[in-house]
Amino acid sequence: MEFDLHAYLKEVVTWLTDHGLRIVLIVVLTFVLLKIATATTTRMRKVMARKEADIEYEKRAGTLSSVVHWLLRVVILTVSAFMILEEIGVPVAPILTAAGVVGLAVGFGAQNLVQDFISGFFLLLEDQVRVGDVVQIGDKSGLVEKVTLRMVILRDQNGSVHFIRNGKIDVVTNMTKEFSHYVISIGVAYRENVDEVIKVLQGIDEEMRHDPAFKADILAPLEVLGLDSFGDSSVNIKARTKTRPIQQWRIGREFNRRIKMKFDELNIEIPFPHQTIYFGKDKAGKSPALNVEMEKSA
Repeated sequence: MEFDLHAYLKEVVTWLTDHGLRIVLIVVLTFVLLKIATATTTRMRKVMARKEADIEYEKRAGTLSSVVHWLLRVVILTVSAFMILEEIGVPVAPILTAAGVVGLAVGFGAQNLVQDFISGFFLLLEDQVRVGDVVQIGDKSGLVEKVTLRMVILRDQNGSVHFIRNGKIDVVTNMTKEFSHYVISIGVAYRENVDEVIKVLQGIDEEMRHDPAFKADILAPLEVLGLDSFGDSSVNIKARTKTRPIQQWRIGREFNRRIKMKFDELNIEIPFPHQTIYFGKDKAGKSPALNVEMEKSA
Protein backbone atom coordinates (compact mmCIF):
# COMPACT_ATOMS: atom_id res chain seq x y z
CA MET A 1 0.00 0.00 0.00
CA GLU A 2 1.41 3.32 -1.04
CA PHE A 3 1.74 5.89 1.77
CA ASP A 4 -0.31 9.02 1.10
CA LEU A 5 1.52 11.84 2.87
CA HIS A 6 -1.06 14.42 1.89
CA ALA A 7 -3.92 12.39 3.38
CA TYR A 8 -1.88 11.72 6.53
CA LEU A 9 -1.12 15.41 7.04
CA LYS A 10 -4.76 16.23 6.46
CA GLU A 11 -5.76 13.77 9.18
CA VAL A 12 -3.16 15.21 11.57
CA VAL A 13 -4.37 18.75 10.94
CA THR A 14 -7.97 17.66 11.40
CA TRP A 15 -7.11 15.90 14.70
CA LEU A 16 -5.14 18.91 15.96
CA THR A 17 -7.89 21.36 15.09
CA ASP A 18 -10.42 19.17 16.82
CA HIS A 19 -8.96 17.10 19.66
CA GLY A 20 -5.70 19.06 19.93
CA LEU A 21 -7.47 22.33 20.60
CA ARG A 22 -9.67 20.60 23.15
CA ILE A 23 -6.60 19.21 24.95
CA VAL A 24 -5.00 22.65 25.01
CA LEU A 25 -8.25 24.09 26.32
CA ILE A 26 -8.40 21.40 29.03
CA VAL A 27 -4.79 22.12 30.08
CA VAL A 28 -5.42 25.87 30.19
CA LEU A 29 -8.67 25.37 32.07
CA THR A 30 -6.91 23.05 34.52
CA PHE A 31 -4.22 25.65 35.13
CA VAL A 32 -6.88 28.35 35.69
CA LEU A 33 -8.85 26.11 38.07
CA LEU A 34 -5.72 25.34 40.09
CA LYS A 35 -5.05 29.06 40.41
CA ILE A 36 -8.66 29.65 41.44
CA ALA A 37 -8.42 26.83 44.02
CA THR A 38 -5.27 28.38 45.48
CA ALA A 39 -6.83 31.85 45.59
CA THR A 40 -10.06 30.47 47.07
CA THR A 41 -8.35 28.59 49.90
CA THR A 42 -6.11 31.58 50.62
CA ARG A 43 -9.15 33.82 50.73
CA MET A 44 -11.01 31.32 52.90
CA ARG A 45 -8.13 31.30 55.36
CA LYS A 46 -8.06 35.11 55.56
CA VAL A 47 -11.83 35.35 56.00
CA MET A 48 -11.85 32.71 58.75
CA ALA A 49 -8.91 34.34 60.51
CA ARG A 50 -10.53 37.78 60.28
CA LYS A 51 -13.84 36.45 61.59
CA GLU A 52 -12.25 35.67 64.95
CA ALA A 53 -9.20 37.75 65.81
CA ASP A 54 -7.67 34.90 67.73
CA ILE A 55 -4.43 32.99 67.19
CA GLU A 56 -6.26 29.73 67.91
CA TYR A 57 -8.79 30.40 65.15
CA GLU A 58 -5.96 31.38 62.78
CA LYS A 59 -4.22 28.04 63.36
CA ARG A 60 -7.42 26.11 62.68
CA ALA A 61 -8.08 28.17 59.54
CA GLY A 62 -4.58 27.47 58.25
CA THR A 63 -4.91 23.73 58.84
CA LEU A 64 -8.34 23.42 57.22
CA SER A 65 -7.42 25.58 54.22
CA SER A 66 -4.32 23.48 53.49
CA VAL A 67 -6.36 20.26 53.53
CA VAL A 68 -9.11 21.75 51.33
CA HIS A 69 -6.46 23.01 48.89
CA TRP A 70 -4.95 19.54 48.65
CA LEU A 71 -8.35 17.93 48.00
CA LEU A 72 -9.25 20.47 45.30
CA ARG A 73 -5.94 19.89 43.51
CA VAL A 74 -6.45 16.11 43.53
CA VAL A 75 -10.01 16.40 42.13
CA ILE A 76 -9.07 18.92 39.41
CA LEU A 77 -6.01 16.99 38.22
CA THR A 78 -7.86 13.66 38.23
CA VAL A 79 -10.80 14.98 36.17
CA SER A 80 -8.43 16.71 33.75
CA ALA A 81 -6.40 13.54 33.25
CA PHE A 82 -9.53 11.53 32.37
CA MET A 83 -10.72 14.21 29.93
CA ILE A 84 -7.34 14.23 28.16
CA LEU A 85 -7.33 10.44 27.91
CA GLU A 86 -10.79 10.59 26.36
CA GLU A 87 -9.58 13.10 23.77
CA ILE A 88 -6.55 11.04 22.69
CA GLY A 89 -8.77 8.02 22.16
CA VAL A 90 -8.13 6.04 25.33
CA PRO A 91 -11.47 4.67 26.58
CA VAL A 92 -12.08 5.86 30.12
CA ALA A 93 -14.88 3.45 31.05
CA PRO A 94 -12.67 0.30 31.04
CA ILE A 95 -10.06 2.19 33.07
CA LEU A 96 -12.65 3.15 35.67
CA THR A 97 -13.98 -0.41 35.77
CA ALA A 98 -10.46 -1.84 36.12
CA ALA A 99 -9.67 0.78 38.74
CA GLY A 100 -12.77 -0.26 40.66
CA VAL A 101 -11.79 -3.93 40.59
CA VAL A 102 -8.17 -3.19 41.46
CA GLY A 103 -9.29 -0.75 44.14
CA LEU A 104 -11.50 -3.42 45.67
CA ALA A 105 -8.61 -5.88 45.69
CA VAL A 106 -6.15 -3.33 47.02
CA GLY A 107 -8.73 -2.16 49.58
CA PHE A 108 -8.41 -5.40 51.52
CA GLY A 109 -4.68 -4.77 51.78
CA ALA A 110 -5.02 -1.03 52.32
CA GLN A 111 -7.22 -1.05 55.39
CA ASN A 112 -4.59 0.97 57.26
CA LEU A 113 -4.77 3.71 54.61
CA VAL A 114 -8.57 3.88 54.89
CA GLN A 115 -8.26 3.98 58.67
CA ASP A 116 -5.74 6.82 58.39
CA PHE A 117 -8.08 8.90 56.22
CA ILE A 118 -11.11 8.34 58.44
CA SER A 119 -9.13 9.15 61.59
CA GLY A 120 -7.62 12.21 59.91
CA PHE A 121 -11.06 13.45 58.91
CA PHE A 122 -12.37 13.33 62.49
CA LEU A 123 -9.07 14.74 63.78
CA LEU A 124 -9.70 17.86 61.70
CA LEU A 125 -13.48 17.93 62.17
CA GLU A 126 -13.17 17.90 65.96
CA ASP A 127 -10.33 20.45 65.91
CA GLN A 128 -8.02 18.26 67.96
CA VAL A 129 -4.77 19.31 66.29
CA ARG A 130 -3.80 22.40 64.30
CA VAL A 131 -0.60 23.51 62.59
CA GLY A 132 1.41 25.43 65.19
CA ASP A 133 0.20 23.44 68.21
CA VAL A 134 2.58 21.68 70.58
CA VAL A 135 1.23 18.19 71.17
CA GLN A 136 2.18 14.80 72.53
CA ILE A 137 1.07 11.73 70.60
CA GLY A 138 2.09 8.48 72.24
CA ASP A 139 5.75 8.85 73.22
CA LYS A 140 6.43 11.59 70.64
CA SER A 141 5.96 15.29 71.25
CA GLY A 142 6.75 18.46 69.35
CA LEU A 143 5.46 21.31 67.21
CA VAL A 144 2.85 20.36 64.59
CA GLU A 145 4.28 21.36 61.21
CA LYS A 146 1.69 19.74 58.95
CA VAL A 147 -1.65 17.94 59.24
CA THR A 148 -3.09 15.88 56.37
CA LEU A 149 -5.81 13.28 56.12
CA ARG A 150 -3.11 10.61 56.35
CA MET A 151 -0.62 11.79 58.94
CA VAL A 152 0.51 14.37 61.46
CA ILE A 153 4.07 15.68 61.17
CA LEU A 154 5.82 16.81 64.37
CA ARG A 155 9.22 18.44 64.92
CA ASP A 156 10.62 17.98 68.41
CA GLN A 157 12.94 20.23 70.39
CA ASN A 158 16.03 18.53 68.96
CA GLY A 159 14.88 19.23 65.41
CA SER A 160 13.91 15.63 64.67
CA VAL A 161 10.80 15.19 62.52
CA HIS A 162 8.22 12.52 63.43
CA PHE A 163 5.67 11.24 60.90
CA ILE A 164 2.68 9.75 62.73
CA ARG A 165 -0.10 7.93 60.90
CA ASN A 166 -3.55 9.14 61.89
CA GLY A 167 -4.77 5.55 62.22
CA LYS A 168 -2.21 4.98 64.97
CA ILE A 169 -3.35 7.95 67.07
CA ASP A 170 -5.33 6.92 70.14
CA VAL A 171 -4.64 9.83 72.51
CA VAL A 172 -3.63 13.38 71.61
CA THR A 173 -2.36 15.66 74.37
CA ASN A 174 -2.60 19.24 73.10
CA MET A 175 -0.48 21.49 75.34
CA THR A 176 -1.33 24.75 73.57
CA LYS A 177 -5.08 24.73 72.88
CA GLU A 178 -6.70 28.09 73.69
CA PHE A 179 -4.42 28.72 76.70
CA SER A 180 -1.62 27.06 78.68
CA HIS A 181 -0.54 26.68 82.30
CA TYR A 182 2.96 26.66 83.72
CA VAL A 183 3.07 24.78 87.03
CA ILE A 184 5.61 25.97 89.59
CA SER A 185 6.69 23.66 92.41
CA ILE A 186 9.22 25.32 94.69
CA GLY A 187 10.80 23.74 97.76
CA VAL A 188 11.91 25.91 100.72
CA ALA A 189 13.50 25.02 104.04
CA TYR A 190 11.31 23.98 106.98
CA ARG A 191 12.41 27.09 108.87
CA GLU A 192 10.77 29.43 106.32
CA ASN A 193 7.34 31.00 106.82
CA VAL A 194 5.12 29.54 104.08
CA ASP A 195 2.77 32.55 103.99
CA GLU A 196 5.69 34.93 103.49
CA VAL A 197 7.07 32.77 100.67
CA ILE A 198 3.65 32.81 98.98
CA LYS A 199 3.57 36.62 99.19
CA VAL A 200 7.01 36.74 97.57
CA LEU A 201 5.80 34.53 94.68
CA GLN A 202 2.73 36.73 94.22
CA GLY A 203 4.96 39.81 94.19
CA ILE A 204 7.15 38.29 91.46
CA ASP A 205 4.02 37.54 89.44
CA GLU A 206 2.80 41.11 89.92
CA GLU A 207 6.12 42.46 88.60
CA MET A 208 6.00 40.23 85.53
CA ARG A 209 2.39 41.17 84.74
CA HIS A 210 3.50 44.82 84.60
CA ASP A 211 6.66 44.10 82.60
CA PRO A 212 6.12 45.10 78.91
CA ALA A 213 8.14 42.08 77.79
CA PHE A 214 5.82 39.57 79.48
CA LYS A 215 2.46 41.15 80.39
CA ALA A 216 0.82 40.38 77.01
CA ASP A 217 1.48 36.65 77.43
CA ILE A 218 0.21 36.32 81.04
CA LEU A 219 -3.58 35.95 81.07
CA ALA A 220 -4.35 35.86 84.81
CA PRO A 221 -2.73 36.47 88.21
CA LEU A 222 -0.71 33.66 89.77
CA GLU A 223 -2.91 30.91 91.21
CA VAL A 224 -1.30 29.63 94.41
CA LEU A 225 -2.45 26.08 95.10
CA GLY A 226 -0.81 26.05 98.54
CA LEU A 227 1.60 23.86 100.47
CA ASP A 228 1.63 20.74 98.34
CA SER A 229 3.84 18.27 100.22
CA PHE A 230 6.46 17.70 102.90
CA GLY A 231 9.78 16.54 101.48
CA ASP A 232 12.83 15.04 103.19
CA SER A 233 14.50 18.44 103.47
CA SER A 234 11.91 20.95 102.24
CA VAL A 235 8.28 21.96 102.18
CA ASN A 236 6.95 22.21 98.63
CA ILE A 237 4.67 25.04 97.51
CA LYS A 238 2.75 24.65 94.25
CA ALA A 239 1.34 27.40 92.04
CA ARG A 240 0.50 27.92 88.39
CA THR A 241 0.29 30.80 85.95
CA LYS A 242 -2.05 31.03 82.95
CA THR A 243 -0.44 32.09 79.69
CA ARG A 244 -1.10 32.38 75.99
CA PRO A 245 -0.52 29.15 74.02
CA ILE A 246 3.15 28.09 73.63
CA GLN A 247 4.30 30.93 75.93
CA GLN A 248 4.19 28.93 79.17
CA TRP A 249 7.80 27.76 78.93
CA ARG A 250 9.17 31.26 78.27
CA ILE A 251 7.15 32.70 81.16
CA GLY A 252 8.13 29.79 83.41
CA ARG A 253 11.85 30.16 82.75
CA GLU A 254 11.72 33.88 83.54
CA PHE A 255 9.64 33.22 86.67
CA ASN A 256 12.20 30.69 87.92
CA ARG A 257 15.05 33.13 87.28
CA ARG A 258 13.33 35.82 89.29
CA ILE A 259 12.50 33.38 92.11
CA LYS A 260 16.20 32.51 92.47
CA MET A 261 17.23 36.19 92.50
CA LYS A 262 14.50 37.19 94.99
CA PHE A 263 15.16 34.27 97.33
CA ASP A 264 18.88 35.12 97.37
CA GLU A 265 18.02 38.74 98.13
CA LEU A 266 15.67 37.83 101.02
CA ASN A 267 17.84 34.94 102.28
CA ILE A 268 15.07 32.39 101.70
CA GLU A 269 16.68 28.98 101.68
CA ILE A 270 16.16 26.51 98.84
CA PRO A 271 17.73 23.57 100.68
CA PHE A 272 19.94 20.84 99.39
CA PRO A 273 18.81 17.32 100.33
CA HIS A 274 20.09 16.36 103.81
CA GLN A 275 19.44 13.70 106.40
CA THR A 276 19.18 13.79 110.18
CA ILE A 277 20.71 10.77 111.90
CA TYR A 278 18.64 9.59 114.89
CA PHE A 279 20.07 6.83 117.10
CA GLY A 280 16.85 6.22 119.01
CA LYS A 281 16.26 5.88 122.77
CA ASP A 282 15.50 2.98 125.03
CA LYS A 283 12.63 2.88 127.57
CA ALA A 284 14.80 4.63 130.11
CA GLY A 285 15.28 7.56 127.74
CA LYS A 286 18.93 6.77 127.07
CA SER A 287 20.58 6.64 123.69
CA PRO A 288 23.33 4.19 122.78
CA ALA A 289 26.85 5.48 122.97
CA LEU A 290 28.37 6.88 119.79
CA ASN A 291 31.95 5.85 119.42
CA VAL A 292 33.98 8.23 117.30
CA GLU A 293 37.55 7.36 116.41
CA MET A 294 39.85 10.00 114.98
CA GLU A 295 43.13 9.27 113.30
CA LYS A 296 45.84 11.77 112.67
CA SER A 297 47.27 11.52 109.21
CA ALA A 298 51.03 11.42 108.87
